[in-house]
Amino acid sequence: MKVLAVEDDTTSRKILVHALQKLGHEILEAGHGEEALRLLDDAEPPRVVVSDWTMPHMDGLRLVREIRARVNTEYTYFILLTAHSADEINQREATEAGVDDFLTKPIDLTELWMRLRVAERILRFTTQVRQLEAFLPICSYCKKVRDDGNYWQQIETYINARTGSEFSHSVCPDCYTRVIAPELQKLKEQSASKKSVPNVTRTR
Repeated sequence: MKVLAVEDDTTSRKILVHALQKLGHEILEAGHGEEALRLLDDAEPPRVVVSDWTMPHMDGLRLVREIRARVNTEYTYFILLTAHSADEINQREATEAGVDDFLTKPIDLTELWMRLRVAERILRFTTQVRQLEAFLPICSYCKKVRDDGNYWQQIETYINARTGSEFSHSVCPDCYTRVIAPELQKLKEQSASKKSVPNVTRTR
């Protein structure tokens, strides 16, 4: 996975890059927020950013806000790395800015590995959802969806196979008025009609 490491301190950045490389990732480096944004404008930008909080000119929170303000781009998973204590106030501030995860210095390799595994799963899911939103070949009559193998299936089955989502079914107000209510009225009329027919006993 391609990861962007953003850290203004040269020694700290080398430690971060070494840790990320040790975990088997392709690393891009940035010494400040402006450089990080330029790297994210590449044709194939990294999908994960591990950034220090305290940096000159543009700190980690401003960087993540700039990233979240971007439109028509793939989702970027943002891990904030900081020497601040991971108290409730700091975590809330980071989360409200758009940070996905929060790590404190010094770097713990196991903790970093776990965060990046979560990032991979979430990015895979967001890509699947984006593909579903982009284009679904759907029958205009029965509403079945055509999959990659040219097989037609119910939309619930199609989405479940790709995202693991389960569905519960209900009836929207429009369909209730258009379909269900007339059927109920028809049943009531049939029931009333049967009750109105007198029982006739035939005798010989």
